[in-house]
Amino acid sequence: MIDSIQWLGYGSFRIEGPPLIYINPWRVVRAAFHADVILVSHHHYEHCSLADVAKLRGPATRVISNARVAQDIADCTVLRPWQSLSVERAGIKAVPAYAPDGVEHPLSDGGLGFVISLNYHDIYYTGDSKIIPEMDRIRPDIAIVPIDGNGTMNVDEATELVSKMRPRWTIPCNLNPDSTTQIEAKTFERQASRYTTVVMLPYKA
Repeated sequence: MIDSIQWLGYGSFRIEGPPLIYINPWRVVRAAFHADVILVSHHHYEHCSLADVAKLRGPATRVISNARVAQDIADCTVLRPWQSLSVERAGIKAVPAYAPDGVEHPLSDGGLGFVISLNYHDIYYTGDSKIIPEMDRIRPDIAIVPIDGNGTMNVDEATELVSKMRPRWTIPCNLNPDSTTQIEAKTFERQASRYTTVVMLPYKA
């Protein structure tokens, strides 16, 4: 399953199914095939890009997010935390994503992470979040975690999370392909490898 996940830059991913799932598409190239599902975690521009959603969306595409994003994206399916739905062979559950002590991602914004159950694996995309109590309920096979510390987990906090969660594989995100965050990613790989296999996905434009 890990081979079916592609990193598209920063917090954007593509998961080959079927169904074909995009998470927070941003600065993506128009694809030959429309997405089956587009997941948008919250309303910040680098996660909720209306232009990129339009590039990937077809007549049957399901766009799934929270109520705030649905104000900007027509026919968006709204999930509240812990609600779930099925699209073809994938189960998608919304989970809370927020920073209890921060101003960039308050609980009131309704930010989401997602647990995607596909091909006998649970993939947990944490969204822009700090460590929160709700994460104690999640035991994924694959975790996708931010390490930038920009209102989200930093390297040490992400390491602490995977030490508790113990996913088989962990993918760091909220990285820029050509910046010092790659140094942070290497630090995370060194620290977290005691608890999980850290997968440094190549950037796919």
